Amino acid sequence: MPPVVPPFLFGLIAAPLARRLLKPLMRGVVKASVGLAVEVKKATLEAGENIHDLAAEVAAEMVAAQVAAGDVEARSSDGQQASESSAPKGAKDETAAKAEGEARAPKIRASVGAGKSR
Repeated sequence: MPPVVPPFLFGLIAAPLARRLLKPLMRGVVKASVGLAVEVKKATLEAGENIHDLAAEVAAEMVAAQVAAGDVEARSSDGQQASESSAPKGAKDETAAKAEGEARAPKIRASVGAGKSR
């Protein structure tokens, strides 16, 4: 009967060899995956920029078409649209008064720690 080698002795011999072989392999795998992630991130950012550029071009074309057609509406400081030719004068005054009242009214916001005492 051959002598039995305890498993821990096999581990003591095999571990340094496995480390020498697997460390460069794992380093290469990690390096390749990080490089791939960086390239994907660059491609994603470039695609996002292209989409934003396209959206800006389309918006500019639409505004140019509206200006050419004479359908441009005046915008108030709130960003609300107010048509000068379609609304009667009384409606314009109401809208302006409402906008001023909203601008003067204080905004009350609830905070997370409001009303707590230490």
